[in-house]
Amino acid sequence: MDFKALLADTTANTKSFAEVHPDGANGFRAMHKAAMGDGALSVKDKELQCIAIGIAKQCNDCIGFHVRAAIKAGATREEVAETVSVAIMMGGGPGYMYGARALQAFDQLSA
Repeated sequence: MDFKALLADTTANTKSFAEVHPDGANGFRAMHKAAMGDGALSVKDKELQCIAIGIAKQCNDCIGFHVRAAIKAGATREEVAETVSVAIMMGGGPGYMYGARALQAFDQLSA
């Protein structure tokens, strides 16, 4: 899977949606901003949680966006790998398959 192309396509799709329904898009953005800032948990920790949830929910777009954000927040490949391991433990076989995609995303998006 080409995560750079996937994220570019998803970004275009969400921009298109925002043009048609700005209230819905702005509501999501506001929730994202409120949830993802530094607080009791660091942004990096929150992004690692989002990766685990993206794996569990089998959302390639979520995996890609949150791996990219985790890299920006300073996450290492090893931290992503441990996050994948926790997601696999919680999600079983499907978690393993999508967890492997998260490491693929890290390799592509950190280069």
